Amino acid sequence: MNILVINCGSSSLKFQIIDTDLEKIEKYEDRCLVKGLIERIGSQALITIKPENGYALKTSAPIRDHKAAISYIINWITSDEANIPGIKSISDIHAVGHRTVHGGETFHHSVRIDNEVIKSLEDNIDLAPLHNPANIRGIKAAKEVFGPSVTQVAIFDTSFHQTMPEENYLYPIPYQYYRRYKIRKYGFHGTSHRFVAYRYRKLENLKKEEVNIITMHLGNGASCCAIKNGKSVDTSMGFTPLEGLMMGTRSGDIDPSIVEFLAHKEQSTLDEIFNMLNKRSGLLGISGLTHDMRDLLEEEAEHQDRRAILAIKMFSNRIKKYIGAYLTQMNGCDAICFTGGIGENAAEIRRRVCENMEWLGICIDNEKNEKLVGGKEGLISKDDSKIKIYVIPTNEELIIARDTCRIVLNAPLP
Repeated sequence: MNILVINCGSSSLKFQIIDTDLEKIEKYEDRCLVKGLIERIGSQALITIKPENGYALKTSAPIRDHKAAISYIINWITSDEANIPGIKSISDIHAVGHRTVHGGETFHHSVRIDNEVIKSLEDNIDLAPLHNPANIRGIKAAKEVFGPSVTQVAIFDTSFHQTMPEENYLYPIPYQYYRRYKIRKYGFHGTSHRFVAYRYRKLENLKKEEVNIITMHLGNGASCCAIKNGKSVDTSMGFTPLEGLMMGTRSGDIDPSIVEFLAHKEQSTLDEIFNMLNKRSGLLGISGLTHDMRDLLEEEAEHQDRRAILAIKMFSNRIKKYIGAYLTQMNGCDAICFTGGIGENAAEIRRRVCENMEWLGICIDNEKNEKLVGGKEGLISKDDSKIKIYVIPTNEELIIARDTCRIVLNAPLP
């Protein structure tokens, strides 16, 4: 079964086509046939499409909207030029899976998209004003291109965290604000945390309910998740992705009074302050140089830039705090798993996060750690480490494709 996986931004569309079925899922033999990205939709778009084997397309073209972007993708991947195995016409796309950021409290798992689902997504726009409208546009565009005969499925970033107990997802503010406006912790990166938990389970040959781990999705956006008995019980991102860890341009946790203080001192509006907290803080705000961890590590190694070093220390220390908090909440765990662009590739950050935690049973093997970069998977803990340390490259698109396949075939979701 060929599943088109779509991730729509306001002016972008990222996609993969994954060949999967229930037998391939069981054997971990799913294949990505082609993937790509269209940026600057609404103008002269930049287009990159990379088949599994063969010719890669890099070009630009005028693309007015998401429907035109999907049509462009279909036209190219079904062409003789692309020569993608098993993809010769639009009928060779059997279903479409959509990455959908916010399902609120409505969706606890992936669902087949119908008019009621779209209405619920529209009702949740207040919770994700930047993301849900783009996701909805992508869904409507795909429905127009493929018609009613092709199943469309929504997979939610928030659904994995719907297992959190209320003592973890509620904020200590007057309860009526939760009742009126659903102000609570929702968590994000759920598809990534879910994949890492699944992959860890396979590597350790465990049942789902035997998974007790802390997963760390570290990239420009970053979050930790406490997974106990295979379920998310707490996560660092909250009502929005601004809460939690220090990130590329997001501040993460701060004293809320800072907002009022800055409003008075800088004569700034709330919009201006939250723009700063989301887009000019984090690694960028502290270093004054960049939000890219690779560049900061280079600055530290080559120039000993003081603020680059400070940003790296703050980033690492805040992760350590969350690990400590989750270990106490979970009564310990069996493994810590790194994923995401930084988590998968920055061995130095993994080392700093894990150093000086031997008393907790976290003992990193520096030689193993240095070797596991560039998409490699494996253990980086010492043999006698009480808590194992894994690097597990994430694959959110695979989770989306698999859920879509299961829903099309009326198979139970994991």
